[in-house]
Amino acid sequence: MTVRGIIFDVDGTVVRGAEPLPGAIRGVTAVADRGLQRLFVSNNPTKPPTAYETRLESAGISVDATEVLTAGAVTKQYLIEYHSNDTIAVVGETGLLELLAADGLSVTDIQTYDSRTKNPPDVLIASIDRSFDYNTLCLCLDILADESVTFLGTDPDVVIPAAEGDVPGSGAVIDAISNVTGREPVAVLGKPSQITRKMAIDRLGLPSDDILVVGDRLDTDIALGNGAGMQTVLVETGVTDVADVENSQINPDHIIPSLGELDSVLELLK
Repeated sequence: MTVRGIIFDVDGTVVRGAEPLPGAIRGVTAVADRGLQRLFVSNNPTKPPTAYETRLESAGISVDATEVLTAGAVTKQYLIEYHSNDTIAVVGETGLLELLAADGLSVTDIQTYDSRTKNPPDVLIASIDRSFDYNTLCLCLDILADESVTFLGTDPDVVIPAAEGDVPGSGAVIDAISNVTGREPVAVLGKPSQITRKMAIDRLGLPSDDILVVGDRLDTDIALGNGAGMQTVLVETGVTDVADVENSQINPDHIIPSLGELDSVLELLK
């Protein structure tokens, strides 16, 4: 295998909050020095790629927005392809609503839904929502009682690394809704979904076996790569450690303490 492109996870791999993680700048620099293509793929559904350009720049890593793919962007593309004429209720934050509405999708915050005056939406999409509460669960129960409503999730991350520590993510919201309504999402987008994998490979324009995936999560980052025959590298700066790997059926090809050791892996694979 000759590595020609890198898929980087962001949170827990490159940065935590606004701060670069140990070895991150060194690892990203090693990729640039070798002239490899790169794509930063995040399961954060609330921020557009331009926000990552600014955020990573403030952490000392120069990135163009065209080098970023987010769960929000993947969700938008999926809805455009399959639900462009449908009404969409969103359990999520303002950033996601704005991102989806910007391309003309018919989206509304679930908090505006009233079963007494409105027909049910065609789609309910669930995502991270830091104001998620009992009332929201009641609304979801009401909407998803109609089997014709399509249930989607932006990404499966149950816990995400934040500046203040690990916090509940979209997966926690999706699971809560699923448990209450008795319905599983038709699709959960973001990593490691097939649509995200395809969009990432297409963006890099490389065969999958020329791409190396680097991330801190087994169930999203490593699974994304394993599902397409890519080499994978797990970093221990995020939510996963060696003990987790030993108890998992999802196995990375390489494990390194931080991105600071990425160049040694690239040297092995050149």
